[in-house]
Amino acid sequence: MQENFDVVVVGAGFAGMYAIHRFRKLGLTIKVLEAGSDVGGTWYWNRYPGARCDVASLEYSFGFSKELEQEWEWPEVFSSQPDILRYANHVADRFELRRDIQFNTRVVEMKYVESSNLWQIKSENGELFQSRFCVMATGCLSVPNTPLLSGADNFEGEILHTGRWPKEPVNLSGKRVGIIGTGSSGVQAIPELAKQSEHLTVFQRTPVYTVPANRKKMNHAVQQEFRDHYEHIRALQQNSRAGVSGYRPGKNAHAAVGAVGADQSNQIRELSHSERKAMIDQYGLGILLSFGDVSSDLEANEIANELFREAIEEMIDDPNVARKLMPKNYGLGCKRQVLDRDYYATFNRPDVTLVDLIETPLRHIQSAGIQTMDDFYPLDVLIYATGFDAMTGALIRSNIIGRSGSKLKHKWSDGPVAYLGLQMHGFPNLFTVTGPGSPSVLCNMLVAIEQHVDWIADCIAYIRDNKLETIEPTVEAESRWVEHVNEVSVGTMFRAPTCNSWYLGANIEGKPRIFMPYVGGYERYRKQCERIASEGYDGFMLA
Repeated sequence: MQENFDVVVVGAGFAGMYAIHRFRKLGLTIKVLEAGSDVGGTWYWNRYPGARCDVASLEYSFGFSKELEQEWEWPEVFSSQPDILRYANHVADRFELRRDIQFNTRVVEMKYVESSNLWQIKSENGELFQSRFCVMATGCLSVPNTPLLSGADNFEGEILHTGRWPKEPVNLSGKRVGIIGTGSSGVQAIPELAKQSEHLTVFQRTPVYTVPANRKKMNHAVQQEFRDHYEHIRALQQNSRAGVSGYRPGKNAHAAVGAVGADQSNQIRELSHSERKAMIDQYGLGILLSFGDVSSDLEANEIANELFREAIEEMIDDPNVARKLMPKNYGLGCKRQVLDRDYYATFNRPDVTLVDLIETPLRHIQSAGIQTMDDFYPLDVLIYATGFDAMTGALIRSNIIGRSGSKLKHKWSDGPVAYLGLQMHGFPNLFTVTGPGSPSVLCNMLVAIEQHVDWIADCIAYIRDNKLETIEPTVEAESRWVEHVNEVSVGTMFRAPTCNSWYLGANIEGKPRIFMPYVGGYERYRKQCERIASEGYDGFMLA
């Protein structure tokens, strides 16, 4: 039996949830298909100890409902995963979103039928759904990456991945735990895992630049001030580079946003070494990121890198461990900035061992632990904190087949090609939320999600009201946008010669190297989207 809808949405994270609310206003029939058993997306799957958002909660929140803004209480400045998941569930309850969601349903094929201009969607259970429009709300970081390591199948202990942490509590008491990976998930998890286990061994390939996160409880006066000024704050978000307002409540500024940064117009090269050190002492390591020249000048960047390494040397008791933790082969700003809680302090614990996999490569995983070139590390639990197949992974895995049987995975064999991160030529009426070519992961995701879904909803309404059938970008517009995405990234640390990040797909073996997110800034991107729509969807073919 085949069910028919105006729109099928894949994914019930924040994007899929807002899509329901927005599409209902258009009177559309909707079905959201979600692989998990409840809402929340990345905050449903990433339950690992220490998981936390890197955007302040008062800004990492929906802006479509004044009532929602006024009623929700955030317990911390930067909220943890359980609190964000509670927020997601509150939104789902308040707006009765679950009645349009089918859980425990993984999509395995999406096929465009040209004769009817409809999409056929097939689930893992063999169910069929049909819709005029499809919206991929599958998230940028939703397909965990588990590298193929020699002997991985031999390990007889418990195996976990930070991106698929169990719902049930994991008891690590009295156990020897090993964790592979020191990216964002690893940095957040390591301090908590050290507290819970008998001994923690950290297997590091690439040292990370990480700065302390604001760990304060929410100041109720600050929260109320945000509530009183949310209309202004949302406007500031829309006209900002990263979807963050920068709003500073008067006397409560530190409680609201954490350390005060320097103005981006300041140049680190203009300061003496003692002045730079004084600023770090006053504001913390995060101050290094607020100098304009650090993100675009290799010499200035190296000044910041050396200051960072000096700070690590001061924080770590063992000089050999400190040396291993110092990033040397790439610069600040190359990768998504990581925030931590007690990360460096954790390596001063006697029950924590750091293994540098560059100095002593992993040779083989055995039944009872990991053998490197120099030593054997017995383990009861092995945890992969090895990141995700970012931005394209979930879309490729959905097995999307467009016009004339063309497959998205073939179209993207040399890297993702999309117009505005919203649509691809050859796949009519298929939309992606925060897809490759949009600011997405370089932006406050909640702001980006609302903007994308609003644009898609307005586009669908335009097609309906003008009695049109399909929309898709031209090849020329698609190519021009990909060129533009690459152009604006040139001259930034994201594209420095030594930078290999998941923004480029560098963490996935065999994945094409192409810069995926839009560096030009959220405001610039939003205005482009608005202009294109106002000009009758310039660059799109409407039939």
